[in-house]
Amino acid sequence: MKAIVQDVYGSADVLKLREIAAPVPRGGEVLIRVRAAGVDQGVWHLMAGLPYLVRLFGYGLKRPKVPVRGREVAGVVEAVGAGVTRFSAGDEIYGTCEGSFAEYVCAKEDKVARKPTNLSFEEAAVAPISAVTALQAVRDAGGVTVGQRVLIIGAGGGVGSFAVQLAKAFGAQVTGVCSTGKVELVRSLGADAVIDYTQSDIAGSGVLYDVILDTAGNRRLSVLRRALAPKGTLVIVGGEGGGKLTGGFERSLGAPFASVFSGQKFKGLVSKETYLDLEALTSLIEAGSVKPAVDRVFPLAEAPAAITYLHEGRARGKVAVTI
Repeated sequence: MKAIVQDVYGSADVLKLREIAAPVPRGGEVLIRVRAAGVDQGVWHLMAGLPYLVRLFGYGLKRPKVPVRGREVAGVVEAVGAGVTRFSAGDEIYGTCEGSFAEYVCAKEDKVARKPTNLSFEEAAVAPISAVTALQAVRDAGGVTVGQRVLIIGAGGGVGSFAVQLAKAFGAQVTGVCSTGKVELVRSLGADAVIDYTQSDIAGSGVLYDVILDTAGNRRLSVLRRALAPKGTLVIVGGEGGGKLTGGFERSLGAPFASVFSGQKFKGLVSKETYLDLEALTSLIEAGSVKPAVDRVFPLAEAPAAITYLHEGRARGKVAVTI
């Protein structure tokens, strides 16, 4: 089968299209004929091996333990391993795995769910990580409820574009923060107001928000606190722009300690991949409350370009790779 493979950490140049052996499902796994794969920021981190903290999480100290890139997937079940009861050959599914930039991939049964019937494979493929992360940020960490004022930083990105829609679905008044080129996208997602951070400061209007979701990862806590209501909640999703060791994740790690002597709550989100949240997401998608915003679709051979396009911040919403 064809797959995007890397032998060493590095830039997109280390990724090569190769012929490799197709995987065989083990107990509790399903073999998926991949139709499309999503591109998330985590793919770049695993490709580059940065920050170094990523390598300590079990992905390989000196070289990638799993050589095939890609973690979001949508496709058709080809075969099932022993003990699998939720799926059978021919089912259309989506979820997370290791190595989705390939014609076939194996995924654990508890990491996938049936694909929303109203989505294409490309649309479904971009949701499993980004949308589930947004769901856990809005629903669980943020506790967003009807009538709250919610500020979403990075609203034009992968997680942010889903977070805007989810917060609206939960009845919040949503303000999105993004760059100039993404303003119209964020408006189209349902945001009540949009702040172009190249023109205005997030605290410039004097509005205080009940919940702030920061998916951009490069603002100091002191800046975010000024825009947060006295009893508000700040949720930090991931981290970008830091050094090679932690890559900005220190903000998430240190956030809870900043809450100790404050009425404001600061939370760092580490999302958990679960089929239960995929099923909850499917219900929202099929009800019309959420729709993936797919900016571009690249063929498998151009997966390195897709990763570069996303990492450079050019993507409006999500990027997919089609197989």
